[in-house]
Amino acid sequence: MPIRVRLDERMKAKGMSLTELSEKVGLTLANLSILKTGKAKAVRFSTLEAICEVLECQPGDILVFDEK
Repeated sequence: MPIRVRLDERMKAKGMSLTELSEKVGLTLANLSILKTGKAKAVRFSTLEAICEVLECQPGDILVFDEK
């Protein structure tokens, strides 16, 4: 898949667990896990916005186009 999700890297940089992010964003662990592992087929802008707000980052810090 050419779009790579770097949620793990951003969470590590902030010292945040998936459980903590889930609570702060208001999403289930299952849904965040699907996104984190790159298995998600889509992501809502509202979800992306909430994640970026909590992790203090930009969407491009989480989603990267991999030209391989």
